[in-house]
Amino acid sequence: MTRSAAGTSQMHIHPPKIEYFDLDAKSNTDPKGHLRGVDEYRLTRHGLYMFRPVPGHSQLSHFESWLLPDHGLRVTRQSWHPGQERDYDLYLDVVEISSSGPVWKTVDLYLDLIVRTGRSVTVLDTDELLAALDRGLIQPHRAQWALETTYRAVAGIAAHGHDAVRWLAAQGTVTTWRRR
Repeated sequence: MTRSAAGTSQMHIHPPKIEYFDLDAKSNTDPKGHLRGVDEYRLTRHGLYMFRPVPGHSQLSHFESWLLPDHGLRVTRQSWHPGQERDYDLYLDVVEISSSGPVWKTVDLYLDLIVRTGRSVTVLDTDELLAALDRGLIQPHRAQWALETTYRAVAGIAAHGHDAVRWLAAQGTVTTWRRR
């Protein structure tokens, strides 16, 4: 959401964002169609891990993500350039995940969660989901699934001391990350 010069909120309403992850090509095509090189893909029984740099970005150095189909989540840990750090540990996108051979696809269903490990979990962009639903950009059953996925994640993370990695592990989903 952005603010206009008058100080009122203005939201850019868009269809769900689609992203592709090509394991053979070691590439990631972002929602704007930009092709990005990937340093590492790792396929496990729980999902797909990706590590890639973000060249030319003034704030973000690289990020690593887990695509977790059974949870309907993309769990991302971002690494920032010095002085650009953020006050959260993990960023979770509520996504539909599919794969066909070596190509994985996510459809972002608007809702995001910010996890401050040991402190809090915050849901973002509910307004975007509702606006997209109102404009017919997402079907009601998909919006309901996104909300239920969000509720389940928030409850699980909160019940595990606001620790998303611990919650996932309790569900049998092991996520490993690079050392910082």
